[in-house]
Amino acid sequence: MASYLPNLARDNISLYTIPIAWIVAIMPRFYALSTYTAATNKSNKPIALQPRDFSKIAADEQGLDNKTRQRIIRAEAAQANGFENLGLFAAAVAAGNAAGLEASTLNGVAIAYIVSRVVYNHVYIYNDLLPSQARTATFFVGVGCCMALFVQAGNKTKRTLL
Repeated sequence: MASYLPNLARDNISLYTIPIAWIVAIMPRFYALSTYTAATNKSNKPIALQPRDFSKIAADEQGLDNKTRQRIIRAEAAQANGFENLGLFAAAVAAGNAAGLEASTLNGVAIAYIVSRVVYNHVYIYNDLLPSQARTATFFVGVGCCMALFVQAGNKTKRTLL
């Protein structure tokens, strides 16, 4: 029986991780919206009309307890950070593919980045339970994954040019 799952040591799926990274980046917004509407019993129409003002709307909302308010604001910040890092990740994956890095390297580093971003979102949102150093550490793991792909791509390209 044929398996439909890719062999991560042989099959390059790294380009598919870019849309997954986008989904991971947007998930804190969905968390923030659902938390806001559940806690306030209000429509999210004002947020839909002015999505960039969501943090201010949450900050000014009198119907939220402080813990919930802070989690919503941090979820919005996690979402912004995810989109700020998405270009770096996409460029690193593209550079690795252009240089012809091994599928196992591309897949491993790309999946590690995705995992670091999922952990980053969780740590950032629930920062009232975890120290901020944990958020910083997971951030640098993700950036480190990107830099590793750039360096490996550069090394491979340099060898082929010499």
